[in-house]
Amino acid sequence: MTKTSLKVTLPVMLLLLTAACTPTVKVAVPDKPIEINLNVKIEHDIRVKVDKELDELFEEESDLF
Repeated sequence: MTKTSLKVTLPVMLLLLTAACTPTVKVAVPDKPIEINLNVKIEHDIRVKVDKELDELFEEESDLF
């Protein structure tokens, strides 16, 4: 084997070995449905804006409600 053929053959062999060892990723649909458990705390704030006339009416007739 000549030095020139060795210089060509060696990188090709390394390239083939590297390509053979390339990891693969397999994507598959799961058999069971995906279950997600979440603990969510929801806080909300309700602001009621009342017109002054209604506010006065509620004050005058406090037994309305």
